[in-house]
Amino acid sequence: MDYPELERAIQVVAKLRDPDGGCPWDLKQTHTSLLKYLIEESYEFVYAVELDDSEKMQEELGDVLLQVLLHSQLAKDDKKFTIEGVAKALADKMIRRHPHVFEDPSLAKNEKEVKENWKKIKAKEQNNKYHIRMEDAYSPSLHASDKIGAKSQAINFDWDKIEDVLAKVDEELLEVKEELSLSPNSEKTYEEIGDLLFSVTQLARHLGFSAEEALRDANKKFIRRINQVEDAVRADGFEMSDLPTEKLEIYWSKVKQSASAKQ
Repeated sequence: MDYPELERAIQVVAKLRDPDGGCPWDLKQTHTSLLKYLIEESYEFVYAVELDDSEKMQEELGDVLLQVLLHSQLAKDDKKFTIEGVAKALADKMIRRHPHVFEDPSLAKNEKEVKENWKKIKAKEQNNKYHIRMEDAYSPSLHASDKIGAKSQAINFDWDKIEDVLAKVDEELLEVKEELSLSPNSEKTYEEIGDLLFSVTQLARHLGFSAEEALRDANKKFIRRINQVEDAVRADGFEMSDLPTEKLEIYWSKVKQSASAKQ
């Protein structure tokens, strides 16, 4: 199979990183400096999927691919690995983890068996000492907390009842309040806020919710409402920055009441 546009994209990125005539910004980048863009572009693709906008999905996937190509080019420049090596590692892994497709169909006949085999093969490959590994923390933090909690449950280290989780949330909130009264900007306050967020995530998990999705929906709800507030403020001939917070709270209450009335 020929992929001329993919080849052209690889060549474009190589040119951007060419010390002789390349882009000064691209030449300054490192794997670390580019990380935030990989994360941002991935989330912009999530937004395009939620919009069910195929044209935007294609564009945003292109931005994600750009990050893959840039990291691969950086590695090639440092003689570490190449995009071809990335593709080979991916294909080899998928074949290895799908023996029911590439070897023997009888190894997995349904989705449940596929997932069970995947876990066994992955565990054998990684050969880790611990059930919960430090790399489990390296994904969006609420999602990571949810996954860590689920893994803790699998090794029998979890709360049995919702009431126990609620008590932990209350305990962590109290500890935040105590630290705030002592030293608001201290490292200990920072730590206790993290503990509170972790506990709230576990509460969501025990209720069958995704804390990541719940917070994203809360973010979207806030954005919708604050945009409606801004529209109302401008309709009255003002800008948000012209009014005190107390006045803006009145607009917010009206928007909130209107939303509640429509439900």
